[in-house]
Amino acid sequence: MLDPQAQALMQLMIEKGVPPVNTLSPTEARASYRSRRAFTQPDAPEVFKVEDTVFSANGVNVPVRVYHPHAAQTQKVLPGLVYLHGGGWTIGDLDTHDVLCRSLCLQAEVVVVSVDYRMGPEHKFPAAYEDTVAAFNWTVSQAASLGIDPHRIAVGGDSAGGNLSAAACIGLRDQKGLAGQPAFQLLIYPATIMWQDTASYHANGKGYMLTKESIAYYTENYLRNREDAKDWRASPQLADSHAGLPPAFVMTAGFDPLRDEGLMYANALTKAGVSSQYICFERQIHGFITMGRVMQEANTAVSLCASALKANLHR
Repeated sequence: MLDPQAQALMQLMIEKGVPPVNTLSPTEARASYRSRRAFTQPDAPEVFKVEDTVFSANGVNVPVRVYHPHAAQTQKVLPGLVYLHGGGWTIGDLDTHDVLCRSLCLQAEVVVVSVDYRMGPEHKFPAAYEDTVAAFNWTVSQAASLGIDPHRIAVGGDSAGGNLSAAACIGLRDQKGLAGQPAFQLLIYPATIMWQDTASYHANGKGYMLTKESIAYYTENYLRNREDAKDWRASPQLADSHAGLPPAFVMTAGFDPLRDEGLMYANALTKAGVSSQYICFERQIHGFITMGRVMQEANTAVSLCASALKANLHR
């Protein structure tokens, strides 16, 4: 059964006439997403320090926001989390995921580096993937000034951000002689295979916020062509090997079209000998983790993610 709180939110969106994302231009969709956050997100908790900065990689300037927990006042180095926001590689920014990043920073006692990666349709695949890898490498290179232990940096994200995190872990595993690889991956209802044909895609592709039409809208904004979907950087499920990847915590939602691909990815990791935990919030919809003001289980999900980060990074 669908969470009554999720049901109430979706009913309210219908009554308020919130247009489906796929009927809007990317600029309109971004503004709509940003404007809704105050209604569904909890108040932003106070962290010790927040800094906005920009790094350059491959001739591209990438904005990041760095969150320091209160523990930074007494500990010289802490673990880090490079965070990639969701939004179908088309919408979302540092502000739409500010509350979530603050919450993970405080509850997991990690320095969070939130990444404002390039998005489609202005910047097509693999721009977002390249910015994700660059952000991890930059975080490692700046670890001393950020107060981060370079050997305890996780990569994580929700939805499209989960896709980018999973793909980046594969790319970083295979990159030779550079910054090393993440210590952990946090994958929140990740997209792991483009143009999916799963049971959950067909069962949940209508009526639960993220629809088949909106998935097509996002995918077409991001990919250059159908051929890109076969590239593991777009569809990490299709990688030749998942061995040697960082330990993972994979979370899905029961009424999410992406549910099965999250489960498939967790199983692929486990089969390849990677330590991975999987949990599904059976009553929930896609995108719920940022909706803690109107859905209690969102706050439980945030705490679970923070616990997984803490258990794997504070060793």
